[in-house]
Amino acid sequence: MAVDIQGDRQSGQDVRTQNVTACMAIANIVKSSLGPVGLDKMLVDDIGDVTITNDGATILKMLEVEHPAAKVLVELAELQDREVGDGTTSVVIIAAELLKRANDLVRNKIHPTSIISGFRLAMKEAVKYIEEKLSVKVEKLGKDSLINCAMTSMSSKIIAGDSIFFANLIVEAVLAVKMTNARGEIKYPIKGINILKAHGKSARDSFLLKGYALNTGRAAQGMPLRVSPARIACLDFNLQKTKMQMGVQVLVTDPRELEKIRQREADMTKERIEKILKAGANVVLTSKGIDDMALKYFVEAGAIAVRRVRKEDLRHVAKATGATVISTFADMEGDETFDSSSLGQAEEVVEERVADDDVIMIKGTKNASAVSLILRGANDYMLDEMERALHDALCIVKRTLESNTVVAGGGAVEASLSVYLENLATTLGSREQLAIAEYAESLLIIPKILAVNAAKDATELVAKLRAYHHTAQTKADKKHLSSMGLDLLKGTVRNNLEAGVIEPAMSKVKILQFATEAAITILRIDDMIRLVKEEGQED
Repeated sequence: MAVDIQGDRQSGQDVRTQNVTACMAIANIVKSSLGPVGLDKMLVDDIGDVTITNDGATILKMLEVEHPAAKVLVELAELQDREVGDGTTSVVIIAAELLKRANDLVRNKIHPTSIISGFRLAMKEAVKYIEEKLSVKVEKLGKDSLINCAMTSMSSKIIAGDSIFFANLIVEAVLAVKMTNARGEIKYPIKGINILKAHGKSARDSFLLKGYALNTGRAAQGMPLRVSPARIACLDFNLQKTKMQMGVQVLVTDPRELEKIRQREADMTKERIEKILKAGANVVLTSKGIDDMALKYFVEAGAIAVRRVRKEDLRHVAKATGATVISTFADMEGDETFDSSSLGQAEEVVEERVADDDVIMIKGTKNASAVSLILRGANDYMLDEMERALHDALCIVKRTLESNTVVAGGGAVEASLSVYLENLATTLGSREQLAIAEYAESLLIIPKILAVNAAKDATELVAKLRAYHHTAQTKADKKHLSSMGLDLLKGTVRNNLEAGVIEPAMSKVKILQFATEAAITILRIDDMIRLVKEEGQED
């Protein structure tokens, strides 16, 4: 008996073509934003908010993508953003190109399974080749390499003109948060770098502050401007008049008792504050509110209280100062206690004026050192895009420091791998040969698009680039040519390692791995069934 499924079913070539078309459409959107001369996109959402950006992940996140295969690419960009922090545009473009070429192979009667195993093999070989032949240890290049990595990452962003200035800020910020974890590994938790945006002045007036800056002022004017040394309490509850919980009823028979209840409500908060102050706290940060009545206790005690601190900031401050975020005073016995061991320590807490705002600076924190980048810029769009650009660059510097290896940028790696994989393909006598050859061809899409975006002759440049890399791989004395990449401003080919256009090797490896996996995932699909809800069935 045939089961009747309500819905439509497409299978075989139709689905593949449809999926590839959807993915190409996504790639075409971000394509023009790749590279140092890439253009920005302006996205307007349904309530009219404008975002101007050329960060691949941000663009794709803002798009309302309906097609299921295209969604895979959007998630791919997000994954790249989480894992590496930069290279989101490249990963989408490579994945779409791999798909397009795989689709052509399937049309030519090559089974998808053969293509998939070919792609997997190509990816493994490519990653091995990057790690063994193309990557250079950072020690050889020194501190400049970090600055160059940051500049390469920012070259395609809005702040490219000031990239030297920002690269120095970024490297300084990342080095400032250096810490060694329990296993003795050196880590750079870039979450400890707080980015504050302040209107006014130009981008070059941005600066780095030693200490974690909170974008709020003191809760009352009577409080001191600086406290040193600071003992910090991080709270996650209200310091307002205590109200009864929902559903708790108090039945009053005598109206005179009402005043007592009110008084007790006020006293409870007072007792809580006294407990905090008694434990030795002289800085209190809370993510909720503090009553005006409660503020006077802090003013009298000469402590700084800050209300409505962002949860995220609270967590970072707690981590940096060694405090514990307290969400309730209740202990196991049902009494209310506050232990001084949950206080964090810092050398000083000061309120400073940055731009036109008051900010609370927490300096000399106990555990990890925290720094803040104060960005200045003309308007919100500019500042938001600067923040995204700095996030990418911070991630790249962190990855470079942690993995210690870099590769030449500007299409050098892709061209080199393309030549290498093409030669590798011709040595294989199996069906994977064609798939690997197509994989090699797909990688050239990066230098091609870079050249097209720079309004240069792509065909000629890519041909030159491949010629150099072919020489580098065939002649033993010409190995140094393997870092030849594009100079997009002049439209020539140059040695990008010497020119300082470099990226962390890990970034390239992840791009290849993620793009290949995404392409394979979509390539495996040969049937799409859309179910339609039956009438009469309620959710």
